[in-house]
Amino acid sequence: MSAPPGLLMVNTFIGTAGYKKLYQELGYSVTVEGSERRALGVLKKSPPAVIVADFYHQADFRDRLSNLESVLAAAQRLPATRVLVFYDPSHQPALEKVSARLRVDAAFTLPADETRLRETLLAWKSAAS
Repeated sequence: MSAPPGLLMVNTFIGTAGYKKLYQELGYSVTVEGSERRALGVLKKSPPAVIVADFYHQADFRDRLSNLESVLAAAQRLPATRVLVFYDPSHQPALEKVSARLRVDAAFTLPADETRLRETLLAWKSAAS
């Protein structure tokens, strides 16, 4: 029997923490990291099938547009890893700029449509098997 696919949650907002149970119900082995820096370590050590992360933009970022650019850059070297981000609709312009340079496989506005989230993750799980 093979191990369940890994899912890395980069959880910086409380609003998406509740999805952990859904990920587990779908058969993913979930790792939760509260910072992008620690998530980078997980990506190097044990690349997951899926990365799920909160995206946000702050005007005071000096050299980047978002909190996730380092994680997304690392994910580019993992073509089998799918990337899903949650974002506030007000941050869509920044997300569009980032996703023009770095791969984001799916983006969901908050609050997320749970049915669509479930369908996306099940399709990715089937494709990874």
